[in-house]
Amino acid sequence: MKSPAVSQPQLPAWAVASPKRREHIGRVTALLDQWASAMAIPPAERTAWHDAGLLHDALRDAEEPQLRALSNDVVAPVEILHGPAAAAHLEALGELRRDVLEAVRWHTLGNAGWARTGQALFMADFLEPGRKFMVSERGWLAQMVPDDFAGVFRQVVKSRLEWSLREGKGLHPETVAMWNAVR
Repeated sequence: MKSPAVSQPQLPAWAVASPKRREHIGRVTALLDQWASAMAIPPAERTAWHDAGLLHDALRDAEEPQLRALSNDVVAPVEILHGPAAAAHLEALGELRRDVLEAVRWHTLGNAGWARTGQALFMADFLEPGRKFMVSERGWLAQMVPDDFAGVFRQVVKSRLEWSLREGKGLHPETVAMWNAVR
């Protein structure tokens, strides 16, 4: 599987994303589109994957007061608020697709109750080819998604947990619950 073609994504007017962030969003969305095509998933789910990829980091570069106001969270670290803020904003705008909302909301931490849309976004966010770490391993995993979706998802969750532990980062309860659900 070759690297997906990437174009500049058309984000909604309310998005706050730098050019570098928009490039990342484009790579994530292209990867999701490529997997959806290779897996021949139904059109509605294919659209959900694309939209989740497009919107997951739409508020990544927003200021802290905006993120806290939209997410209604005054406690969580600001680095994890862009997903909940974007999901809340989408919901206020009338988005009804639970799989898209939950994928966007939890894409940074993970969620044990995700539909396939959330799992696909979690993998694409980690495996997109613009990231500069574990390049060959991540490339191989990205190629394997259409043939072993659940196995690659388990490996991505494991890799993210191992990185957090190696870097001395805390483990969020949502991430641990997701690991316990897939191992």
